[in-house]
Amino acid sequence: MATIAVPQTRQFRHWSDPQAEGALDHIPGEKGLPFVGNTFRMLADPHGFTRRMTAKYGQVYKGFAFGGWQVALIGADANELVLFDREKIFSSEQGWGPILDQLFPRGLMLMDFDHHRLDRRALSIAFKPEPMRHYATSLNRGIARQVQPWAGRDMRFYPAIKALTLDLAADSFIGIPWGPEANRINQAFVDMVQASVAPVRTPLPFTQMKKGVDGRKYLVEYFTRETHRRRAEGGGQDMFSQFATATHEDGSLMAVDEVVDHMNFLMMAAHDTITSSATTLVWLLAKHPEWQDRLRGEILAATGGTDAEGNPRDLAWDDLGKLDLTEMAFKESLRFVPPVPSIPRRALRDFEYAGYRIPAGTAVGVNVHYVHHDPQHWPEPETFDPMRFTREAEKARHKYAWVPFGGGAHMCLGLHFAYMQVKILMAQLLPRYRIELTAGDPEWQAWPIPKPRDGLRVRFDPIS
Repeated sequence: MATIAVPQTRQFRHWSDPQAEGALDHIPGEKGLPFVGNTFRMLADPHGFTRRMTAKYGQVYKGFAFGGWQVALIGADANELVLFDREKIFSSEQGWGPILDQLFPRGLMLMDFDHHRLDRRALSIAFKPEPMRHYATSLNRGIARQVQPWAGRDMRFYPAIKALTLDLAADSFIGIPWGPEANRINQAFVDMVQASVAPVRTPLPFTQMKKGVDGRKYLVEYFTRETHRRRAEGGGQDMFSQFATATHEDGSLMAVDEVVDHMNFLMMAAHDTITSSATTLVWLLAKHPEWQDRLRGEILAATGGTDAEGNPRDLAWDDLGKLDLTEMAFKESLRFVPPVPSIPRRALRDFEYAGYRIPAGTAVGVNVHYVHHDPQHWPEPETFDPMRFTREAEKARHKYAWVPFGGGAHMCLGLHFAYMQVKILMAQLLPRYRIELTAGDPEWQAWPIPKPRDGLRVRFDPIS
């Protein structure tokens, strides 16, 4: 099938340009405050802003924020239109580019159509059964080591799991031991992620953007050197080695700079989203101890209980499929607090939705969080209920009412890795501990990736 040629973002007139602004006059919405538009309202309470705008204007509305006009498309049908993208209307590259391009260029989310398809196919080797078995072994080992000292502690879970996922990434993703080198790599990633949403977009001295650019420089040099070495010596089973030796359909190796950019992007995409989603699941299980009990029983049945010293047995790769309730609870936590609450795109040509014609070049976005809490699809949406994800319930629901991993061609490549990591985390935590909230429900920072403002204060009480 022929694809659309993808113009670069700079070839589009920005819709905040006065000459082009009239193209959106027929779409309801508001510009907000002078100069800044709705930027600060969106940052302060993005979910409340979406609810208010949808109630006032309907499922299609425009808003001025972050220097330009954006059109929001709300609903499961909008999710399907934009994410499935049958007609190849929407550019992910040009949607995410303004946010990520300085620090994470040429990641899979910043590619479209044939280029995206070819690189995705080459990289999928890292998620085949054999390397996934290797990751499972590394995850069991690493998580068990890290969670043992949590016994009896009052702690902030979010920073603890963030540190743990970074260490796991060094082990499973890169294949290096924990230590000074892993710490330096982890810090570079933290600096890059924080810089991606920094208000100052120029790398001036002492700014977060400068730290991010310096972090990228260090990682480009490191991954370039390591790609050449692993190709020469033969790669291992870690994810980076799989990427370094990935080939295209014609058998040619992926270019070194492409391997480097994909690795940078994957590390960013994986560790912050898993940190957020694991924190959500622990929060909801702490609020609902009856679900802790149900998941604990399922895990013990799957693993065969504890060893002679009372420690949980590892969750084997072959037993991942036995944790149906655990997977349902994780899916419900992803519904409750999706780690990517909204998804941007740019229209490559005119299209219609809900009776509105939207012109080429428009920045558009779908709102995952809003649809995940829409009573039309989720009765009592503020109630934690993993039974929403029985097979029968899933079949009866709109396919695009639940999209925490995106959809269509850009469906998250590492979603099975995410399921595996969270299941192994639960298999190492719940047979050891009862989880209790020690400070009540946290207030959540909704943007850019959700996290509890107090770090989620919990206690891990050993099970005697």
